[in-house]
Amino acid sequence: MSTTCLIGKPPVRRSIQQVFVLREDPGGSGELFVLLVDSVHHDGLTLPGGSAEQDELPHLAARRHLETQTGLVLPLRTILTVDYSPAADLPESLDFVYAGGVVTPRQAGAVRPHHPSQGIRALHWVPQPKLRRVMADDQYRRVEDAWDAWDHGAGLPLLVRGVPVPLG
Repeated sequence: MSTTCLIGKPPVRRSIQQVFVLREDPGGSGELFVLLVDSVHHDGLTLPGGSAEQDELPHLAARRHLETQTGLVLPLRTILTVDYSPAADLPESLDFVYAGGVVTPRQAGAVRPHHPSQGIRALHWVPQPKLRRVMADDQYRRVEDAWDAWDHGAGLPLLVRGVPVPLG
């Protein structure tokens, strides 16, 4: 079967790749905190991430944005949630949230914005009970869904042409 496009002019749709990264409370409570970015492009805090470029593998786009925004380099293979955003002010998008896992205290301590020119004002580790106060509703719902999938061990492996993406 041919892989050529059968549509004369395919629709414009953005592909957003975000990463759900956790750390344990450094105070020892056992509570988990999620890594969020304060971006000049969004109201409220969001997960690290951004758009994939044309022909860029989605998990590599997520990894690129995570590294650029935070300094973390993590293997990304499992998708925790997919959020469809219809066209409104921007082109429609599919937002994929990858499981970044629980980072070590050393990794968490090294997190910092690497390129302020990327539009990141600050990075924050936020406990689950405080998420609603610091996030826009759509971002909050996306993170809550990802957190629920993480808690229940749910998630989908990313496939490229039917083959699971290797870890690493």
